[in-house]
Amino acid sequence: MRTSAAGSERGFTLIELLIVLTIVAASVAAVSLALRDPLDAQLERESERLAALLEMARADARADGLPVSWAPLPPDAQGDGSQFRFTGLPKGVVMPSRWLGNQVQVQVLGATRVQLGPEPFIGAQRIVLSLGEHRRVLTTDGLAPFSVAPDS
Repeated sequence: MRTSAAGSERGFTLIELLIVLTIVAASVAAVSLALRDPLDAQLERESERLAALLEMARADARADGLPVSWAPLPPDAQGDGSQFRFTGLPKGVVMPSRWLGNQVQVQVLGATRVQLGPEPFIGAQRIVLSLGEHRRVLTTDGLAPFSVAPDS
């Protein structure tokens, strides 16, 4: 009487289990990225955009030797819906003055505005952007470009 024959046992091999676990892990990762908080995604976009705008204005300030600065504005301070302002840019240079989406709250730490030039070294600067409970910080040591980091 035979109790088992070679190859007739039921069950999964270790390789099969690892493949299934890998597929499940990849599916969970894809779903978690798809369910990202829209306010957090918007704030990330806004902070990266502002960092790029600040660097463009900084380059213009150095190239033309002009004292350029950036400042957030109180709600409807200009009457035209502007939410921030670049001052000192050369004639003909037009920069955005509004956020892309919902009202972003901004605080320049230790100052009311950010000085962008004309000197190559502008001093350390920190700008905190917040939207709802989400926060991002734009920082520079004065020589490096502005970079974005989550608030810690």
